[in-house]
Amino acid sequence: MKVFISRGRWAAVWVTSAAVLAGSAVGQELDFVVEGDDEDLESDLRNASLLVENDGEDVTDPQELLASARADYGRIVGALYSEGRFGGVVNILVDGREAAEIPPLSAPSSISRISVRVEPGPTYLFDRAEVDPLAPETELPEGFAVGEPARTPVIRDAAESGVTGWRDQGRALAEVGDQEITAKHAEDRLSARIILEPGPVVRFGDLVPRGNDRVRTERILEIAGLPVGEVYSPDEVENAAENLRRTGAFRAVSLADADALNPDGSLDILATIDEEKPRRFGFGAEISSIDGLTLSSFWLHRNLFGGAERLRVEGEVGSLGGGTGGVDYSFGARFERPATFGPDTDLYLETSIERLQEPDFDSDTGSIGGGIVRRIGDDLVTEAGVAYRFSRVTDDLGSRNFHLLTAPLSATYDKRDTALNTKSGYYIDVTATPFIGLQESDNGGRLTFDTRGYYGFGSEDRFVLAGRLQGGSILGADILGVPNDWRFYSGGGGTVRGQAYQSLGVLVDGVETGGRSYISASAEVRTEVTDSIGVVGFYDWGTVSRDAFPGSDADSHAGAGLGLRYLTPIGPIRLDVATPVSGPDSGSDVQFYVGIGQAF
Repeated sequence: MKVFISRGRWAAVWVTSAAVLAGSAVGQELDFVVEGDDEDLESDLRNASLLVENDGEDVTDPQELLASARADYGRIVGALYSEGRFGGVVNILVDGREAAEIPPLSAPSSISRISVRVEPGPTYLFDRAEVDPLAPETELPEGFAVGEPARTPVIRDAAESGVTGWRDQGRALAEVGDQEITAKHAEDRLSARIILEPGPVVRFGDLVPRGNDRVRTERILEIAGLPVGEVYSPDEVENAAENLRRTGAFRAVSLADADALNPDGSLDILATIDEEKPRRFGFGAEISSIDGLTLSSFWLHRNLFGGAERLRVEGEVGSLGGGTGGVDYSFGARFERPATFGPDTDLYLETSIERLQEPDFDSDTGSIGGGIVRRIGDDLVTEAGVAYRFSRVTDDLGSRNFHLLTAPLSATYDKRDTALNTKSGYYIDVTATPFIGLQESDNGGRLTFDTRGYYGFGSEDRFVLAGRLQGGSILGADILGVPNDWRFYSGGGGTVRGQAYQSLGVLVDGVETGGRSYISASAEVRTEVTDSIGVVGFYDWGTVSRDAFPGSDADSHAGAGLGLRYLTPIGPIRLDVATPVSGPDSGSDVQFYVGIGQAF
């Protein structure tokens, strides 16, 4: 092997460690030197080196060190190519001998010094950058162009983009046929031409599940919804995989193209499935100085009848030791059958009973209903159903029974990056519930909305601005014509922190009750101080009106405070401390709230 020695200026980093070699204590030294002053390049080369990794782990075995030294030629050269350095020189000396010239089975009995010398050479530029033939509307990486640095990841991305473009046109067998890569060392230039083989347009064959035991194969085909017989599309393959994952019946789902076409020219898709355990249970707890302690639990079956049907039974006991009127109880069950009216439309049936002991009223409620849930694209979920709802309410005006036939309609558009600790995106949820009052209840409609937005900035989005606007309105019905728990209040953890729970309502015939409309707004500044600790400053405001839309005469209040977050893999553990800053209770009290996940 010819050894190149550079006489240029060297930027050196020395790493020295004590080691025990061949049974005796010997000082072992690693000298890793990169010519020039490019600190980022030097960092990349050191990260690619096994010798640097071994030095950090105190590896002392001569055979292992020699193997790492020989492997480092290719690893360091590969890292140079990734930065467009095609004329570099790498020397690795083991006690003065070039590592490549030492037979791998004749390692020395001890090693005292390893020296790595890298002459990166100049950055080569593209003088030719072509992918041919290209499918219509294929976009190549911006860096794959004449005059740009000729980095190998850019070449690889260009090849992948070309293949993806043809696959998006239904040519599932598209691949790279040949590559013409020529380095012109005298000119510091690189010529790159990638030749693609698009292959024929193919259609979907069958979906072939593997690994399912408890979930029936025919149901897997229905849920996946692969469009058999239609022109191949990678998006349809991913949609089918996501449809299966969404059921929750599977721990893992992987879809891949078959190795070859069928005799009729179609292509089967192989679905490798790992099923979840069918049953699961869990519990939760949340505490605040206003609401007291809330305990909840659920039991879940993910595959009730062998078709990925989902049954969830849950119960909750709330306001234990709180100041919200008394202990609340709720119990409910929901059954969901995926892909009942097509792969994107599920059926649900649900029932619930609830007892509330609120500051202004007590109520016992039961409901039963059902409907459909439809997904439109990746982010929009719509729901439509019918339900019967009965409630008996007691307050200072007496006792009344409410019988309502409802038709809830909702849409949720979720563009958040993650739900528990959002750093970017937005969320919109709107629900409209027309209702027909039976017996002495009014007819009308109930509208609610919840919108949230997030903007992250700084290194790794360690700072986040978060905002929330929510509200509701009762249309066409009088306040006393709807159940008390359908009326709107403000105050407490869900609306205005720092204010007493449901402390803001309206007066009807001299009695405090909920209003026909409300608006609540919240703003937070979130900061991650460390990888596990975050702090939050927040301000909440709310208003409630006896009219269908809040006006200037509606009462309002506000609260503000600070929060502490302990960041965990399942979401932040939240502690908020707040006090009223406007309204009748301004500056009179301090409230705290504890839970999992951000406040919104």
